[in-house]
Amino acid sequence: MTTITLPGLIDVHTHLRVPGGEHKEDFASGTAAALAGGITMILAMPNTNPPLTTPAVLQAACAQAQADIRCDVGLYAGASSEDVAQLPALAEQAVALKIYLNDTFGKLRVDDLPTLMACFREWPRQKPIALHAEKQSVAVSIGLAAVYNRPIHIVHVSRREEIELIAAAKTQGLPVTCEVTPHHLFMDQADAARLGALGDMRPVLGTPDDVAALWEHINSTVDCIATDHAPHTLAEKRSATPPPGVAGLETSLPLMLTAVADQRLTLPRLIELMHTNPRRIFGLPEQPETQVEVEMTPTVIRNESLYTKCGWTPFDGREVAGRVARVVLRGQVVYENGRVLAQPGDGRLI
Repeated sequence: MTTITLPGLIDVHTHLRVPGGEHKEDFASGTAAALAGGITMILAMPNTNPPLTTPAVLQAACAQAQADIRCDVGLYAGASSEDVAQLPALAEQAVALKIYLNDTFGKLRVDDLPTLMACFREWPRQKPIALHAEKQSVAVSIGLAAVYNRPIHIVHVSRREEIELIAAAKTQGLPVTCEVTPHHLFMDQADAARLGALGDMRPVLGTPDDVAALWEHINSTVDCIATDHAPHTLAEKRSATPPPGVAGLETSLPLMLTAVADQRLTLPRLIELMHTNPRRIFGLPEQPETQVEVEMTPTVIRNESLYTKCGWTPFDGREVAGRVARVVLRGQVVYENGRVLAQPGDGRLI
């Protein structure tokens, strides 16, 4: 059995459900899941209830995070036409701004040009703008990056036409980066049909050709692997109106290690996608004396082994090539032999 040592991994796209969805996940359970997955720093999205679009709500979420997190966490601010005047104040506490151009819940969908223009004008240039952009919205995002000459990051790219357009934008020297999720790399429409609500997420799973396109660009156009960890309870998923989203913090690294074992990418490239590039793009701090020890041994993903509060994954029963054996954060062992040792409050708020 081979043991591999990695730097602490960074996930720039998670949903920790605080405030308003703590029955699905909270800061303590979500960061425990992160450590179990070899991830020592995560960025949490703003589509909570209420959403993180005002300084008061964001400050309260930050205070709760400081008390509960086991690994390091940064919070996004959310763009909203109702609260666009709050952007400068939000920037003081948030690591980045998230703009939803496509499907989301609540008041975070931005579909008017004045709000988009205000976001690109008013958000501090030294802090990233991330966009949920699908299909033609990818073109809108790239156009805004060009007009305002500022970097953008496009989240969970899932279609051939999207990744190819981003590749073309990069060829032209435009300041565009992007991420891809493991579920869009390892599942497609056939899995969605097989899993039903348990395979429903946004963007929805693509065709085999879409999946092939993402792999074609994994060593060039793709900048980050991000989980879009979006937990919901099984009761919610089995309801008459199941919400979209799946957990991913604990399965991301084992799946990507399988890709390394299958020679679809190299280990140095995996480190770029899950540590180096996320840290550079989002301007994140170093974590000294931090490492993840991985055992490259065949392992089966099991629901009952998960730390995420929702307790299930669409990858239940899937064999992967490796598992996280030990995680050290700032010189302290925080995960070992299947046990999370970090306590709530041990993590740092970014």
